[in-house]
Amino acid sequence: MEALEEKEAQVAAWLKKIFGDHPIPQYEVNPRTTQILHHLSERSRVRDRDVYLVIEDLKQKAREYESEAKHLQDLLLESVNFSPANLSSTGSRYLNALVDGAVALETKDTSLASFIPAVNDLTSDLFCTKSKNEEIKLELAKLEKNLTATLVLEKCLQEDLKKAELHLSMERTKVDNRLQNMDFLKAKSEEFRSGIRAAEEQLSARGMDASLSHQSLVALSEKLAELKRQTIPLKKKLESYLDLMPNPSLAQVKIEEAKRELDTVEAELTKKVNMMEL
Repeated sequence: MEALEEKEAQVAAWLKKIFGDHPIPQYEVNPRTTQILHHLSERSRVRDRDVYLVIEDLKQKAREYESEAKHLQDLLLESVNFSPANLSSTGSRYLNALVDGAVALETKDTSLASFIPAVNDLTSDLFCTKSKNEEIKLELAKLEKNLTATLVLEKCLQEDLKKAELHLSMERTKVDNRLQNMDFLKAKSEEFRSGIRAAEEQLSARGMDASLSHQSLVALSEKLAELKRQTIPLKKKLESYLDLMPNPSLAQVKIEEAKRELDTVEAELTKKVNMMEL
């Protein structure tokens, strides 16, 4: 309990230090929030201490640099009786440029031995940067080429898609028309079947011979075609007899037999044809 109260006191002191004269925002005071704020205050304290140490170190280095600069200035003044205050405006600009160059190149001094490696390193870095820029340019050109090809392909695909959609729409219209025609033909076919059945029933009621029905006529037509096919070899056989020069009496008998057979077939054929016409 005492530890929690101590943390709350530390947190309150830290918040007052942070906000100063400004009012501290309201917050719910409980063990969890107290623990979180105490952790933040500890981290802030450690960070402030580190920053303070860094600042002190920088101040110490600045004092050392100032002391070294004063020592070098005194040494220069004693050895050659030279002072930066005695320089002309041009000399001051040159000196400032030399100092600025040393600062930019991050050299330890302005001697030639320090400048040459720094310039070499800077030149090497510049060459590497140019090389990387060239690589990036090549990669960028390649990407632009691929992008152009991709855009062209996308345009072609869009055109093909439009054509396919148009073709599909036309085919769908054709299919719909065919379905409508098929429905119409089915209805007509059923209507014709009903008409044929009604006509056959009517004819049957009037005493029509069953052999004159549609199916019978179709069967007779097929039989007629078969009979015609069968007469073909008989006609060829008769023609072969006509080409021979045998005994006249025997030939006459064969001719008469063939004629009678042919007449029988033709009579039957004529009968069937007449029945079909009825």
